[in-house]
Amino acid sequence: MNTVSQNQLTSVCVYCGSSFGSDPAHEASATRLGQLIAEAGLRLVYGGGSVGLMGTVANAALEAGGKVTGIIPRFLEKREVMLDTLEDLIVTQDMHERKHLMFEKADAFIALPGGIGTLEEAVEMMTWAQLGQHRKPVALANLNGFWSPLLELLDHMRAQGYIRPDTEVPYLVARSVDDILPMLRRAINGEPLPAQEACASVTDL
Repeated sequence: MNTVSQNQLTSVCVYCGSSFGSDPAHEASATRLGQLIAEAGLRLVYGGGSVGLMGTVANAALEAGGKVTGIIPRFLEKREVMLDTLEDLIVTQDMHERKHLMFEKADAFIALPGGIGTLEEAVEMMTWAQLGQHRKPVALANLNGFWSPLLELLDHMRAQGYIRPDTEVPYLVARSVDDILPMLRRAINGEPLPAQEACASVTDL
């Protein structure tokens, strides 16, 4: 596992739902993020499906001329409707291989709204960072407060002594997808981040 910061941003992994959810702003933000990633000349690494927010961010990046790598386990090819038009599409044997490849191929991670799978993937990257296994930034796109319950839970864990200053969980928080890529670049370059972005408290959002 890579424990050293790349000091450059060339690719980003986006975790997000394979459905659209109930807030139309989420789909619009997924479209915008895909466009921004392509316009920045970055490669999008994502779960390989063509449905929901997952398909939205990938198709938006492709339509904007971006490079996209899809990684999907074989058992999800039909359920998540594999985007088989991708030039760079990897089919894995299981979820563990998928998640490891997504980690290896990305310099940073973005969590858009999604379900328990999105939550699990984002928290796993936060956990690995907490344990010193990587220094790649993890950004939560807190669109209309979607991730605020998670941020509140993290604050509760701090208050209860389970997250301590010497075992802090590193993550970034953005209110808008337009803020995410500049935020990731600053983090990778070691530049200071405003308190409301780095390990933000839910009371700041």
